[in-house]
Amino acid sequence: MITIAHIPQALWALPGAAGDLPAPPTRPARAAAAPWHEATFIGNTPWQWAGLLGVLLASLALGRIAAYFLHQQAERLKSKARMIVLGMLVDCIADPVKLLLLAGGLYVASTFMSLAGTLHTFWLQACKTLAVLAAGWFIFRLVDLVEFYLRRWTSKTDTQLDDQLVPLIRKSLRVFVVIVAVLFIAQNVFAWDVGALIAGLGIGGLAFALAAKDTIANLFGSVTIFADRPFQLGDRVKVGGKDGMIEEVGFRSTRIRTLDGHRVTVPNSIIANETIENVSSRPAIKRVMTLSVTYDTPPEKLQRGVDIIQELLEARKEHFPADYPPRVHFAGFAAASLEISVYYWFSPPDWWAYLDFNHDLQMELLRRFNDEGIAFAFPTQTLYVKQGSPFTAAVREASQP
Repeated sequence: MITIAHIPQALWALPGAAGDLPAPPTRPARAAAAPWHEATFIGNTPWQWAGLLGVLLASLALGRIAAYFLHQQAERLKSKARMIVLGMLVDCIADPVKLLLLAGGLYVASTFMSLAGTLHTFWLQACKTLAVLAAGWFIFRLVDLVEFYLRRWTSKTDTQLDDQLVPLIRKSLRVFVVIVAVLFIAQNVFAWDVGALIAGLGIGGLAFALAAKDTIANLFGSVTIFADRPFQLGDRVKVGGKDGMIEEVGFRSTRIRTLDGHRVTVPNSIIANETIENVSSRPAIKRVMTLSVTYDTPPEKLQRGVDIIQELLEARKEHFPADYPPRVHFAGFAAASLEISVYYWFSPPDWWAYLDFNHDLQMELLRRFNDEGIAFAFPTQTLYVKQGSPFTAAVREASQP
């Protein structure tokens, strides 16, 4: 029995039909599915991706272990007086090692990963970049060692301005290291034309300089301050109408704590061009004191008052420089008193000790003058009317009934 489904085959079986009828259609054979471990993603099998993951985890783990070990060794070396520098050097290596091992792990992974031409180039560039960053990080940390030697050197000087210069040098060196590392990566890893880039920056350098002229002026002002050293940290100065203590000197500005407690920031360009009065550098604090006694004081008592003042100053001569002894003189005749001028220079120039000295001196001076009966004068006026003058006679006649 021939069914409809067998008609094509039956027609094909008839004599002569093979030359007149087309061949029956055939279905393509279904390809057998590949096993999962042979499947690829971005050209790599699961085993290759698993290897990459293992290498990365191993690199990170080894980096942390190495960094921990180096930090422990650094602390142990720093605890010894003669091994401080070596301990700091080991400490500088500890953290960059993690980045260097990661770069090595990525390079090892590139040996068994199937990477196309562009991807392979990018992969190697990434490895080189991480290696250069690790080296730059190490040099960046070495700045701490430079700072250590600078602080040891500045500790031998009397001025504190050198101590303020150390952090500025540290910041400058670190910025320099970062710039050099970036330029090195750009030129040697990514093959950029750094010379053309710098030349392009030079074309716009004039416009940048004009826009940043105040910043450049402040920078040169800071160089002038560190070169001339007109003051040091903690000094009391008077500059630009400001009177206070120097708290910090930076590349752009200087911070002053005024006597009212306010913090004032003055650009270094202004300080470099202003007259700076360093109050703290004075060898002694000069005082001019004027004592006024009444006009009815006899010459003997006036001389006794001068002698008392000299006695009090002589008892405190350890506070006066040898080349600036105190001076006491009968200065002259004022409108309402006889004037005694006292000059002395208090040393050391400690303001609060100077106030305590004045308090003690003046209290004893007051007691001694009171004991001697020497009266201090105050502004007074006495009106004398001459008897027998025409004005007096006219007043007397006018007052009689």
